[in-house]
Amino acid sequence: MRIQLNPDAALVAAIQEGLRKKGGYCPCRLERTEAYKCMCEEFRKQIADPEFEGYCHCMLYYKSNDAETGKDEKNGSHNSNKG
Repeated sequence: MRIQLNPDAALVAAIQEGLRKKGGYCPCRLERTEAYKCMCEEFRKQIADPEFEGYCHCMLYYKSNDAETGKDEKNGSHNSNKG
């Protein structure tokens, strides 16, 4: 298993700016609850699920079930988003 940032640098910068503005809470959510503090509860549960592979809700992080970086990750073709 591997957790990595989205390869889209512009998207990562926008989400990180939103996190700064909201004090670390998901910029995609209206409510500021502990469940939405980055890394949000939803993604932590997805990380714990051995079957899950994909992006977190706001697409900042990607969980890969691959232990090492493969050709698909280098080419950015890992578009599975099961959550």
